[in-house]
Amino acid sequence: MDESSIFLGVFLFVVAAVLFFSTIKQINQYERGIKFRFGKFVKILQPGWKVIIPVIESIRKVDVRTKAVDVPAQEAITRDNVSVQINAVLYYKIFDSSKAVLEVENFMYAVGQLAQTTMRNVVGSVTLDELLAERDKISTQICDIIDKASDPWGITVENVELKDVALPVEMKRSLAVAAEAEREKSAVITKAQGELEASNSLAKAAKIMSETPGAMHLRTLATLSDLSCDQSNTIIFCLPVEVLTALQKLGGKSDKE
Repeated sequence: MDESSIFLGVFLFVVAAVLFFSTIKQINQYERGIKFRFGKFVKILQPGWKVIIPVIESIRKVDVRTKAVDVPAQEAITRDNVSVQINAVLYYKIFDSSKAVLEVENFMYAVGQLAQTTMRNVVGSVTLDELLAERDKISTQICDIIDKASDPWGITVENVELKDVALPVEMKRSLAVAAEAEREKSAVITKAQGELEASNSLAKAAKIMSETPGAMHLRTLATLSDLSCDQSNTIIFCLPVEVLTALQKLGGKSDKE
């Protein structure tokens, strides 16, 4: 066998090997293959090694794992005309690989743009108080709208989370003033309720003491005991109640005369 024959054999072997391996395509477990024949969709290929006829057939791999899209900050105006900036993260998954390839040119870009538009529309339909207090409800509303709109693309939206709601500096200052005023209002109401309860208790105590002989004397002694614990220079003059009663009677007689 001459050298030319050996070279030709090696060349044919290499060409055959290249052609053979070019017909084998590997699809990973987290992927699905979209098979085309003469440019027409044939079927969805499952994970594994697949034989593809060169030139005649081709495949496009689609990742079917859950994807996270960081929706950039969007300028929006709430229903009560407050300008805010919001950003969010969106989680979606492809449930129909053929639709994701055939129905939309770039499904990742399409989902991102749809999320931005939906966020602005939903925020524009609520007030600032609703946006701050009901973020979970608004996130669910955004998720439902995007999921419904992306169904024709073979995409299901699993969750949407509002990451941050940025307010203008003037609005933050106004909210702080309003919160401080609300706290002061609560403090005044609490203090008034405490004084009302204390006055009711004092009225009941005074009524009981007036109806019970000797109760005032016991209360006076208890007060003196409390004052004696004080280390300050305090001088106390005690007068019996009878003396005050006698003086009151004398004052009444003098008025009559």
